[in-house]
Amino acid sequence: MAPVKSPDETEVVICGAGPVGLTAAALLAARGVEVVVVEQNHSTSDEPKAISIDDESLRVYQRAGIVEQVLPIVVPGTGTRYYDRNGEPLFQARGPQPFRLGYPFKNPFAQPDLERALVEVLAQMPNVSLRFGVEVTAFDQRPDSVRVHARADSGPIALEASYVLGCDGGRSVTRLSQGIEMTGRSYPDVWLVADTLDDPHTERYAMHHGDPARPHVIVPGLDGRCRYEFRLFDGEGTPAEAPSFELIRALVAPYRDLAPAQVERAVNYRFNAVIADEWMLGRSFLLGDAAHMMPPFAGQGLNSGIRDAANLTWKIADVLAGRLSPSVLTSYQRERVDHVRATVRMSERMGRVVMATSARFARRRDTLIERALGTEEGRAYLEQMRYRPSPRITDGLVLDADRHAGVGVVLGQPLVFDTADHRVTRLDEVLGPEWALIGVDVEECDWAAVEPIVHQLAPTTAALALGEYLPRSRRRVLIDVDGAAVSEFAPYSEQFVLLRPDRVVAAAWHPDRSTDTVDAISSWKERVLSHG
Repeated sequence: MAPVKSPDETEVVICGAGPVGLTAAALLAARGVEVVVVEQNHSTSDEPKAISIDDESLRVYQRAGIVEQVLPIVVPGTGTRYYDRNGEPLFQARGPQPFRLGYPFKNPFAQPDLERALVEVLAQMPNVSLRFGVEVTAFDQRPDSVRVHARADSGPIALEASYVLGCDGGRSVTRLSQGIEMTGRSYPDVWLVADTLDDPHTERYAMHHGDPARPHVIVPGLDGRCRYEFRLFDGEGTPAEAPSFELIRALVAPYRDLAPAQVERAVNYRFNAVIADEWMLGRSFLLGDAAHMMPPFAGQGLNSGIRDAANLTWKIADVLAGRLSPSVLTSYQRERVDHVRATVRMSERMGRVVMATSARFARRRDTLIERALGTEEGRAYLEQMRYRPSPRITDGLVLDADRHAGVGVVLGQPLVFDTADHRVTRLDEVLGPEWALIGVDVEECDWAAVEPIVHQLAPTTAALALGEYLPRSRRRVLIDVDGAAVSEFAPYSEQFVLLRPDRVVAAAWHPDRSTDTVDAISSWKERVLSHG
């Protein structure tokens, strides 16, 4: 065996070059962190696994400064249309307030296109190293670093890093080699997934057909791509075997003719609903499928992984920069696990309800949905997807979330007029990828008391005027242009709002409480983060 080379040193090693790992690398690189991404395959994947990306995720790419490279590979989507047992449309779930986060709500795409776009932009970043054909084998956890052992074509190698992110999928070496278990269940149902080419569908929405005789999903994509997913029954296939072309052609026959060359990918699979017991072990972390797997019916698998990256990467960057104590990293699982657990449960419920195979149950389901649609509240609940779990954070790197309903929530991205450069732009374009401190109709003299926060976290600062006046201020002033900023910031009138880099409201307080708030935020750097 060839000797192990001297370890390369970097700040963060990311195991896995799928969408979650590449997204994490982009977010870290945007904050100036040195990153090495290792991937056991010799190139990006050619399998279009994930097919739906949310407005939240597109906003994450905006924060990383690469959304313009991602938008060309997505279809600007309009949600999901649900059909009853007879193939008639019931309702279309378009999500809550359109474009509140700055992007279309739910957008079809092809995973290979996203991976290629991310690799292309990361390859141009001087603080990112992409290493394909490197298989991770083990980890040595140390008090101040972690050593990653791996095999490359040239022989064994070692990487020394401050932190490791395991974004290496459901069979994660990062998880399995360190003995982390997963809790949950696997489902016996078998589904056939076929990605096809030259498809006639041009809809910008996904279609979920609740036909108990054959539940199925259709998701049109770019340039004639289309995904079909069909529930299989006994004798039609198992995950151990590839589906036959004859079966695929018969299943899609109600929608199109099909030739063998028009099948880009076809697999049989079973889905899991499992969550890792630990997401942080020493200096290593689990993200995406390495940390949780869920049924596909809510389209939240990849998006949940991107939320993981959005939550964790800025904390690591600030710890490395000395702005925060390493103890804040324990907030990662605490802030994410409840929402992931609720999302897994929602995905399971949607599978049981929408994809039911009982004719009697489907009939009753359709009747109840039609009754709900007959009421204003019921229609809003379904069409605005109010059944989705709230991502609000109440336990972690937030202050007084139990006393202020506006703390722990993700702030929207309204258009504002920015007096610093005299143009109308999205809020995140003004604030950048760092922390932000916004004074909403506060007095100019109130800013002196929050100067320690500015010194510690180096946030972008701005005054926001909700009324029809232009305050005299030495700093940039943001002005509402269409009512959206007024609506978004109304709960914070005459308060300071501290926004984390992931655009979660970390704290909101009236100026007379600035001293106490400054002391609490100082503790995020100086001592162990407490619960609550």
